[in-house]
This record gives sequence, C-alpha cells and structure tokens, in this order.
Amino acid sequence: MHRVSPKKLLHSKWTATKPVRKEKHFLVTEVQLDEHEKPQTVTLEAVYSHRETELDWRELRDPERWLVGWQ
Repeated sequence: MHRVSPKKLLHSKWTATKPVRKEKHFLVTEVQLDEHEKPQTVTLEAVYSHRETELDWRELRDPERWLVGWQ
C-alpha cells in the first residue's frame, strides 16, 4: 500500500496500472474535504483526454491500480 499524505494530494501525479481508453497519466485537480477538513474524494484529470473522474482518495493507495508519479 502506498503512503499518501492527504495534504499533498492536490496537483499530485498518478499512473493507472491498467489504462482505459489510452488514459494512463492523471493529475489530481480537486480535493473535496469533509467538515473536519479531511479529504473525502479527489478529482483526477486524464492528461491525454482531459476527462475527469471522481473517486475516494484512499483508492490511490492501492498499488495494483495506481502508481505515484508518471511511470
């Protein structure tokens, strides 16, 4: 499991281990916080197509789905 700091999520770079529709590289463009200022979801933007996807930020910790940085 990746160690991901919630404070450093915004503008971080990620690589999908199983690309879909040629989308492999992503940037975190938005972090949604709860009432206690803790991250809940992130918005990922595909570098290739600029398509946006929202997911729970904890999913980025799964090394079978995501790699930190651009590989």
